[in-house]
Amino acid sequence: MMLSLIAAEGGVRLDKWLAERFPQISRQRWQEWIEAGGVQVNGERVKPAYKLRSGDHIVGTLPPARPPAIDLRPEPIPIEMVYEDEHLLVVNKPSGLTVHPAPGHPHGTLVNALLAYAPRLSQGSAPFRPGIVHRLDKDTSGLLIVARTDQAHARLTADLQRRAIERKYLALVWGEPCWAQRVVELPIGRHPVERKRMSAFPPDKAPHWARAARTHFRVRQRWRGFTLLEAKLDTGRTHQVRVHASAMGHPIVGDPLYGGRRRLPATLYPADVSARLQAALDALPAQLLHAYALAFQHPITGEPIRLEAPLPEPFQRFIELLNAEQV
Repeated sequence: MMLSLIAAEGGVRLDKWLAERFPQISRQRWQEWIEAGGVQVNGERVKPAYKLRSGDHIVGTLPPARPPAIDLRPEPIPIEMVYEDEHLLVVNKPSGLTVHPAPGHPHGTLVNALLAYAPRLSQGSAPFRPGIVHRLDKDTSGLLIVARTDQAHARLTADLQRRAIERKYLALVWGEPCWAQRVVELPIGRHPVERKRMSAFPPDKAPHWARAARTHFRVRQRWRGFTLLEAKLDTGRTHQVRVHASAMGHPIVGDPLYGGRRRLPATLYPADVSARLQAALDALPAQLLHAYALAFQHPITGEPIRLEAPLPEPFQRFIELLNAEQV
């Protein structure tokens, strides 16, 4: 059964609200289904504890009689460990690897790989993503923290919520910004028409479902037509760096959702150079966005941990090509 409901009043948890309207389905079952993405609010995935606001649009389906088929078997997928101890792991996730199983993508994920590498992981916030403290888009590479114990998971989650975990990205973007540093503070919410995309809204015109988002950008290197930016997150919204970069008029190179798949301007380089660069652009497997740095306190010992991961090969190759082709 499809759901399409409007909340008349606010202040009630989503799982409780649904359980009251569909008493034949337990609140726990609703919690599992919301976590699995079976119910969304204003087109966006939310937590079961999400507090509804008047006018929220709740869409999805009733949960099936049994939990969604999620395959949590260990799979021998190669993963690179950057740090590990008995409490946590830090993984350098490759581009193209989904973080956790979900309906429609039941296996072949980072979680399946982690279960083969380290069978003991924290329970996490949902049964299909044990250990996962935060996430990266499928086609974004880089550093990701995984908890091995429930105590470490709880403390890391709290640190993330109070913005005590520093996360930095490197992004190659189109264009040449006229600034060296810039802070973008635009609310982000689901695009009102194209539901796979997010949108940045002017603060004074943001719909009520958009959430505050702030990204600090800094120029690292410039070329004709391209710039390497460092992005530091204050918040962790879906597609945040990608959306804010595009909102500035500098979409991330190779990004299919936010304007990063484009042709090189014909007059920017000599014809032979332009042809080589365009061929490299056409061959890119994903957007050139990499979570390269993490800094946080160990959740048990309090020890400061600072980690970096080098650029993945396709990203590094394109930078080397740009360096070689500057004439």
